[in-house]
Amino acid sequence: MKADRITDKADRRCMAVIPCLDEAAHIGKLLDRLAPSAQRLDMTIVVVDGGSTDATCEIVRSIAANDGRVVLLENPKRIQSAAVNLAVETYGAGFDVFIRIDAHGDYPDDYCDRLVEDAERTGADSVVVAMNTEGRSLFQKATALAQNSKLGNGGSSHRAGARGHWTDHGHHALMRNAPFKAVGGYDETFTHNEDAELDHRLTTAGYRIWMTDRTVMTYFPRATASGLFRQYFGYGKGRARNLIKHRTWPKVRQALPLAIMPLVGGTSLALIHWWALLPAAAWAGLCVGYGVILGIGQRNPHASLAGVPAMIMHLAWSAGFWTQLVVRRKRRKISP
Repeated sequence: MKADRITDKADRRCMAVIPCLDEAAHIGKLLDRLAPSAQRLDMTIVVVDGGSTDATCEIVRSIAANDGRVVLLENPKRIQSAAVNLAVETYGAGFDVFIRIDAHGDYPDDYCDRLVEDAERTGADSVVVAMNTEGRSLFQKATALAQNSKLGNGGSSHRAGARGHWTDHGHHALMRNAPFKAVGGYDETFTHNEDAELDHRLTTAGYRIWMTDRTVMTYFPRATASGLFRQYFGYGKGRARNLIKHRTWPKVRQALPLAIMPLVGGTSLALIHWWALLPAAAWAGLCVGYGVILGIGQRNPHASLAGVPAMIMHLAWSAGFWTQLVVRRKRRKISP
């Protein structure tokens, strides 16, 4: 049986959870940004640190010493899924909803207010948001433009944004504690794609997810090609694990990138015949050409380079997905 909906302002006991690791450059500004809404909503902010080696913890402790709403919690398991679970387990009994905040993101001043209002207005068990990506360096700007385009996100609604609607997945923002606990929280064996995995269990259990159009979060992508590759390699592995665990099929926008790794691997056959280069060359040409057209259309030179990070994302995601399938198959053969 589901818990009662949020119906009264007095029942909006809210907690913000910020998983972080080595975020000294961002955490202070983020906590300052959240402070006014924390006061308006009587919201506690739990920073869950995964073992930072920079000044992150010192900054949080300094702020907490002057603001009783800020709490620092140690996360020995380090990963984000474990951080949120730990915060809800430790402090969740005192709150009805929690808001997951990305330490490497930026948020409107009224972000938390809008989420709580939409949860109250719709009766949703979870409120998710669209994510807009912005860059600062040249590579980040090109990556952001790729991620905000259909070439990079495949038309995902939590990337492109849309009118408010019921959905099966989105960028995690607000969640009611009761449904979260009822389905077991995040699966801590997932280092990536844990949000989509949890959303599958929520919707299967009959809980409802609302994609709000009243606010949006800003995300800053990886600043290097290697960092971007590692991130999307992890996303690909996480998506494969998700499909294996729940025995589901990938959506069309997820299935298309699966062909990239075989295309690139097939270029080795060029030793036999040069035609083997054509499929991979066509994909690379499509990405580069899309970036050029995007740059011309937006009159933005950074957009012209968007094809390069798009290629990195496609290849890394596909490689991660197929790697996970191979590992899974090997484990099944070894198991008695």
